Amino acid sequence: MTQRVFIRAYESIGSYKSQGVPFSAWLYRIAHNQMVDFVRKESKKQTVPLDESMPILGNSNPEHEVEIKVALEKVIAASKLLTKAQREVVSLRFGGGLSINEVAQTMKKSEGAIKALQHSAIQALRKTLVAEGQDG
Repeated sequence: MTQRVFIRAYESIGSYKSQGVPFSAWLYRIAHNQMVDFVRKESKKQTVPLDESMPILGNSNPEHEVEIKVALEKVIAASKLLTKAQREVVSLRFGGGLSINEVAQTMKKSEGAIKALQHSAIQALRKTLVAEGQDG
């Protein structure tokens, strides 16, 4: 995927125009578009659910490993209740380690919109996980 992004950036560098945002935002946009294209192409292939593909941590305590797996399953289930935009913000912020500004540029939204999406996503996850913890 990284190779595809840099090839696309190399091919498109002639059309790059600075618009007062960091060059990295342009690269993130290319990466985002490449990822969307990849997911569209791969969506027809059979996949393994994330929780089944996660490696066991190698901890010698099986009880601890089961607790981690159960917690991960709960987070995955809760994240499926988020909107597409909320999932994307959470993914870019916490999975990709991007700043609010970088996520805003990547998603072509204002920083305020990204902060609101992140806040609502975290609140929704918290609400779902707390409710699940009380019920389960």
